[in-house]
Amino acid sequence: MSQRHDRLDEDDVRVRPGKGKSRARSKIRPEHQHASEALVTAVDRGRFTAVLDDDPARLVYAVKAREIGRKGVVVGDRVDLVGDITGGGDALARIVRRQPRMTVLRRSADDNDPVERVVVANAEQLAIVVAAADPEPRPRLVDRALIAALDGGLKPAVIVTKTDLASADALVERYSPLDITVLTRSKGDPLDALRDLLEGRTTVLLGHSGVGKSTLVNALVPAALRATGLVNSVTGRGRHTSTSAVAFPLKPRGWVVDTPGIRSFGLAHVDLDRFMRAFPDLEVGTRDCPRGCAHTDAHCALDAFVANGAADPTRLASLRRLLSSRSDTGNPYPTDQTASAPE
Repeated sequence: MSQRHDRLDEDDVRVRPGKGKSRARSKIRPEHQHASEALVTAVDRGRFTAVLDDDPARLVYAVKAREIGRKGVVVGDRVDLVGDITGGGDALARIVRRQPRMTVLRRSADDNDPVERVVVANAEQLAIVVAAADPEPRPRLVDRALIAALDGGLKPAVIVTKTDLASADALVERYSPLDITVLTRSKGDPLDALRDLLEGRTTVLLGHSGVGKSTLVNALVPAALRATGLVNSVTGRGRHTSTSAVAFPLKPRGWVVDTPGIRSFGLAHVDLDRFMRAFPDLEVGTRDCPRGCAHTDAHCALDAFVANGAADPTRLASLRRLLSSRSDTGNPYPTDQTASAPE
């Protein structure tokens, strides 16, 4: 039976609490003066794993607080935590501040994508891992990573793995003029040289799938238990085994960040004027270039510089291909297509 409206009383009227009584939201935010400082070591679907400065053995799980706004938080970020920092699966803290970044390793999806993505923050060193064989080395990726490292403030190094399968001489010779460390490793080699390279630093390992990044991490940090995979014998490509960047502590000091295998490394975020920083062996040859030279035209002085034996022609080809792809213009100089070829 329907209820008659002339018999309604106050108990029959539904009123939302506070309806029509809007209260101004305060813009004052707590200062969190007693927040705990921490390092973000992993990110997984909006959840962050961090270690406290005053208790590095304790893993704390956290989410971003409203105070962070749209600021992204990535592996390597220094943050301030409040809330439950006791650790454990049921404890959840809040990230209330992201401290200023000292360095950033950034990439874009491709050379025409204006959106940059921060891969790792505050790393001191980028170790670019390339296999001498299985999968076939792709020096153009190394060149791209060198540019990103120098642009982001990281010191670059190159680690050539699987030298028991093929010679690393060509790769070592290619990068020897750059005054960077080039370390070669074969199966069963001792870890002394690798530890010396990483000791006391935060180092990012970057490279294609299958080159042995996770194998290196497992050798350095046995407790990491990073999955490793084989290279497809038909395509020559590695299978992705790491799905996200994770930082692992090194003993006695330092951190190593394992990253997922990459298939492309866009440089849309890098200003063209800064490209030459990754090619110091060629930069000296640009002194005779005409004003405004793009280093891809027929009057570039680098042609004569390389023809006289002052630099490796493959380095010039790599530079020109990167410049052309970055500016989305045609390249009058024929080069191979391995620079941006999928893994």
